[in-house]
Amino acid sequence: MFKKLEEIKKRYEFLSAQLADSALLADMSTWQKYSKEQADLTETVEKYAEYTSTQREMDDAFALAETETDAEMKKMLLDEAYACKERLPVLQNELKILLLPKDKNDERSCILEVRAGTGGEEAALFAGELCRMYQNYCSAHRLKVEEIEVNATELGGVKEGIYNVTGAGAYKLLKYESGVHRVQRVPATETQGRIHTSAATVAVLPEAEEVDVEINDKDIRIDIFHSGGAGGQNVNKVASAVRITHFPTGIVVTCQDERSQLKNKERAFKVLRSRIYDFYNSQNAKAREENRRSMVGTGDRSERIRTYNFPQSRVTDHRIGLSQYNLDAFMTGDIDSMVEALAIADREALLSSQNE
Repeated sequence: MFKKLEEIKKRYEFLSAQLADSALLADMSTWQKYSKEQADLTETVEKYAEYTSTQREMDDAFALAETETDAEMKKMLLDEAYACKERLPVLQNELKILLLPKDKNDERSCILEVRAGTGGEEAALFAGELCRMYQNYCSAHRLKVEEIEVNATELGGVKEGIYNVTGAGAYKLLKYESGVHRVQRVPATETQGRIHTSAATVAVLPEAEEVDVEINDKDIRIDIFHSGGAGGQNVNKVASAVRITHFPTGIVVTCQDERSQLKNKERAFKVLRSRIYDFYNSQNAKAREENRRSMVGTGDRSERIRTYNFPQSRVTDHRIGLSQYNLDAFMTGDIDSMVEALAIADREALLSSQNE
């Protein structure tokens, strides 16, 4: 670990020297690249400096205490030395966390997909509530949410909602939401007061750039058709809806929210790139980590991850066994404490796997 920290420190010093050279300003792309890399290393370098400083203070205090003849001064030196000694393991653990491999997609924007599962109209109503919950959560974090495709029901539910969430760290904030979300409550349509169970699925895909995914024309088919709203309403006279089929993966993307065929095609390709990127990334991740146990599953959308129990105002995340009794606030987008708990559990699982 310390060998790696020394390498990071040297790299940081090199970058600092380069950025201090005014000649580098002539090459703005390199300057921006170095500046970002330096910023990414700063926290680790500062924490390592704190660790070495604390260790040096401990060694100096112990050395002075050995030669000190005044009892009161000796006690002060030993107190200082032992305080430093207690602090070192804490700093070392913080350094281990900073050295954990970072998810390369964390700072990306993302595609958020919410779909009604089992439960008919009640599942669609729940899916709609999840869509609003995530929109409020994103708004609180100053992320922009743009509808790509929303298939609404006549009662106000959502069969399928696809959104583009843009902003730095969007994927990092939402990535733990992928999976099956189960709801237990008395539906508004239930006349006998019985509790029903229904579900919705959530998928969070890091937004892929064109350079990340190459889509060959021969691998896709693009269909253009007339779009329409719920119940056949609002049918466009001009064929503007777009459906793209990607043959190698079997992925199909439809977009019809915009009246412009060109805009629908652009949005459909954005979703397609992200789904293809996720498709191949998920395969690689499973191959790399099939033997690694993890507390938090971020990629398998077939697993039931959370239950929303309305009669008890309880929301339970099954991956970490955490229950919170603030369901009303949770459904309005106040999900920060759950997201933070999942991030901590994931980090601890990574630390544990590295220590095995």
